Amino acid sequence: MGIIMNTIQTEQQRLERAKQRVKKIKGFYTHLLIYIVINLVIVFQNIQNLEPGESYFQARNFITFSLWGIVIIIHALTTLLPNFILGSNWEERKIKEIMEKEEHIWK
Repeated sequence: MGIIMNTIQTEQQRLERAKQRVKKIKGFYTHLLIYIVINLVIVFQNIQNLEPGESYFQARNFITFSLWGIVIIIHALTTLLPNFILGSNWEERKIKEIMEKEEHIWK
C-alpha cells in the first residue's frame, strides 16, 4: 500500500510541476505576443508622424523596441533555457537528490 501511495504522490507532484511549467511557457508566449502587437502599433504610429523626407531609422524610434526586447530575451532564457541546458528531467533528479539528503539527515 505504501508503494502505491508513493507512486500516486509522485505522479501528482509531476503533474503539478508540469502544470507550473506550462503556465510559465504560456506566460512567456503571452508576453511575446503583447510585445509584437504593441511594437507594431508603435511602428505604425511613428511612420504616420514622419515629416516628408524624414527617415524612420532614428534612435528614438527604437527605444521601446530595444529595451523591451532585452526583457523579452531575458524572459525567454529564464523560461525556455533551463530544460535546454539541464535536461528535461533535471527538476525530478534534483528533487530526488534533495529528498535523499534530507532523509539521511533525519536518520
